[in-house]
Amino acid sequence: MAIRWSHWSPRIALVPALVITAVAFVGSIGWTIYISLTRSRRFPDYTINWDEWARQYERLFKDDAWAVSLKNLLVLGIGSTLAIIFGFILAAMIEREKRGEGFFRTIFLYPLAVSLIVAGLVWRWMFNPALGIENFLHQIGFANASFNWLASPDTAMYGIILASIWHGSGFYMALMLAGLKSINTEIWSAARLDGVSFWRLYIEIIIPMMRFTFLTCAILLSLGVVKAYDIIVAMTNGGPGSSTWMPAFFALNAYAGRSNIAYASAAAVIMLLITAAIFIPLVLITAWRVRRQEAIAQ
Repeated sequence: MAIRWSHWSPRIALVPALVITAVAFVGSIGWTIYISLTRSRRFPDYTINWDEWARQYERLFKDDAWAVSLKNLLVLGIGSTLAIIFGFILAAMIEREKRGEGFFRTIFLYPLAVSLIVAGLVWRWMFNPALGIENFLHQIGFANASFNWLASPDTAMYGIILASIWHGSGFYMALMLAGLKSINTEIWSAARLDGVSFWRLYIEIIIPMMRFTFLTCAILLSLGVVKAYDIIVAMTNGGPGSSTWMPAFFALNAYAGRSNIAYASAAAVIMLLITAAIFIPLVLITAWRVRRQEAIAQ
């Protein structure tokens, strides 16, 4: 009897977690997809007119604000990859210079302790001509200097990218530093003895060995970019105009601003498909590389 209980008790303990996952995660996804097929407004209407079941999606892709959101998603995704690059550079510098490692690691990780709302507000003040960097440059003699990026639709997204890089670089640095420390010290010693140059060591040996770390960073970055909302609200609230709208901002605005839950649900479903299109291939590549590595090791 004790053996049977030891066999079933872990499975019974998992039941609440499975139920919560099924209801709160899978159930919510199913409900959102269903609502996106209806003509619901402020409150759900569960009647589907099958002659125009794709009505919300047709409206969505004819909406100029949604097109701007998708473009900004691509721009933010490309720009935010610099956070991974800077994170790797910082990790490599800390790994090479052992003195003060704890101090610099804490300094670079500090932005991560600040929420995206707070980070967005800080950078909004920094871009303020009367309070921030532009005012400082004027005070030290650069009278023609301009740093008011958030005021122009052409540069507002670059300001958000800069704030995102500042906030995320420390996190990716920590992941890269863990990856560097996992590399066998004999590899570093052998490279030094063979006279391998600094750039060749990292490009041909270290970076290929850290491919799983880079893939992990890419997965986390892509998920963060798709759901970007806090920093948009804090820095620009979608402005000027709709120039810094993102899909998450669009979906919430569709419900809160337009009182249209079906339209917001359609935007959320497209966000889910975008996430799946990015996330699933990266996970499959990671799993394939792991199996390949295990097969080689055997």
